[in-house]
Amino acid sequence: MAREEKEPVVERIGLHNLVPAPGSHRNRKRLGRGPGSGTGKTSGKGHKGSKARAGHHGPGGGKPHFEGGQMPLTRRLPKRGFTNPFRVEHQVVRLDDISELPEGTEITRESLVEAGLINGSKGPAKLLANGELTRAITVRGIRMSASVREKIEAAGGRIEE
Repeated sequence: MAREEKEPVVERIGLHNLVPAPGSHRNRKRLGRGPGSGTGKTSGKGHKGSKARAGHHGPGGGKPHFEGGQMPLTRRLPKRGFTNPFRVEHQVVRLDDISELPEGTEITRESLVEAGLINGSKGPAKLLANGELTRAITVRGIRMSASVREKIEAAGGRIEE
């Protein structure tokens, strides 16, 4: 009789049998757990001094940007420029994107948000003339460049402010 050879059963990798490589995982150091642990009382921080205090973050730690009493870089450099708090950041919509919208769609802010071309919670939209327009469209209440205005009118479309 011929002996049947069994194929070895290969266990698939899953979350139930994942283990780290041997020696790669160390238990964390449990500080302040009594004199027998070796890291009791001062927890390996010695006596007093800034490195023993809470809030000190490692060697050279302490306050961010603190340079040991030297005048910090952020205060040595001169201040430049101005940030306009009333600046309006427009969301750019290409003419190519508009031409992909379904036929007969009126182009408004709401229709652009619905089509996913702009984010409804950000600034106003602005049409830019990247691409060609093959059909007449109606645009209502959206800013646009002068070249877009020409292309829409050349295709027989309307612009309503």
